[in-house]
Amino acid sequence: MTGSATGAAPGPDAAAGPAVWPGHPKGSPAYRKILAGLAFAGVATFAQLYSTQAVLPMMAAELQVTAAEAALTISLATVGLAVTVLPWSFLADRIGRVRAMMWGISAATALGLLVPLASSFPMLLGLRMLEGAALGGIPAIAIAYLNEEVNKAHAAMAAGTYVAGTTLGGLAGRLLAGFVGELWGWRAAALAVSVLAAVAAALFVALVPQARGFTAAAASGFRGALRTLAGHGRNPRLLALYVQAFLLMGGFVAVYNYLGFRLSGEPFSLPATVISLIFLAYLSGTVSSRWAGGLTERFGRRTVLVAGTVLMVAGLALTLTQLLALIMAGLLLFTAGFFAAHSVGAGWTGVIATTGRAQAASLYNLAYYLGSSVIGWAGGLVFQSLGWTALALTVMGLACTTAVITAVVHPARPAASG
Repeated sequence: MTGSATGAAPGPDAAAGPAVWPGHPKGSPAYRKILAGLAFAGVATFAQLYSTQAVLPMMAAELQVTAAEAALTISLATVGLAVTVLPWSFLADRIGRVRAMMWGISAATALGLLVPLASSFPMLLGLRMLEGAALGGIPAIAIAYLNEEVNKAHAAMAAGTYVAGTTLGGLAGRLLAGFVGELWGWRAAALAVSVLAAVAAALFVALVPQARGFTAAAASGFRGALRTLAGHGRNPRLLALYVQAFLLMGGFVAVYNYLGFRLSGEPFSLPATVISLIFLAYLSGTVSSRWAGGLTERFGRRTVLVAGTVLMVAGLALTLTQLLALIMAGLLLFTAGFFAAHSVGAGWTGVIATTGRAQAASLYNLAYYLGSSVIGWAGGLVFQSLGWTALALTVMGLACTTAVITAVVHPARPAASG
């Protein structure tokens, strides 16, 4: 299995620095292996991260906890991921992107296999938080790896393929857990998802090729790390992407958290099994993230990112109606727009940051998951107090704010340069 020990050592061209290495061109065997390998990494990561969402009622009943307490199995996993993305990025600078991702996926899978054996609720929460912390080694490092190994002209499309893998992973984890949990309970569901993640992790290790654009960084110490982060914080183009990640992910999570509550009430009164199928809308994100990568080569990243946010607003506008078919169509558009914008933003960080790419991508992921936690929770206050229309208009406002910031901060330029 290639890649198992190759991420830490520079390839033949790495000694001269990443700038000398032009990257694997689109269509080459190595390019295809990178895309396939990172797609499986996305499946392994996000199948585990959100798998308990489908079995929260079962967990609450068996463990005798409230719904809010059961939801901590998701919240603490994402918190664990958010607080470790930066440490993982510095480790990846020393030992290599591939090796760091392998360690993270392996540790998370092992912890996931222990989750069904948790003898108490606090132990379950502890394992989920550790699982999320292990998964922090994947999202940012994957984008940094792409930008070092893939030709820059095709980096956006490669990032879109990785994001497509994350959507499939999140969907697969939820659907598999829901199906198995209905038959054999939440513990069997957790086991099934961990087995799926283990298979995906093995395929990642087998497929990902030897790193050629990576050069191990010397330890710069705590002050050096702060200088790297401060440099990114002073870059207005990176800051705009971090704001985008915070606002769009927060709004996205809020919509999916509370749309189910709206559909369970009047005038829809849909059963829980039908409501759970709204996650199939993620498939539109799988498609749009791939399309977005290709469209950036023609129209530039700025244009595609703004178009994604506009599509989110259009989709949410349809959910303001009382017609179920229009609401579902709106959710498809909203989801497609979000993942198109996210795939562009995530891949763009590594292009803008000429040094400390892993840290730049880690800050993006930190903002992304903080938005999920903060706005995803605060959206519930808006929904409970003012209803769905107020929540949808709030999220539409966040998307419009993002579009304006993107248009102002990122100057228009030829498509080839983003």
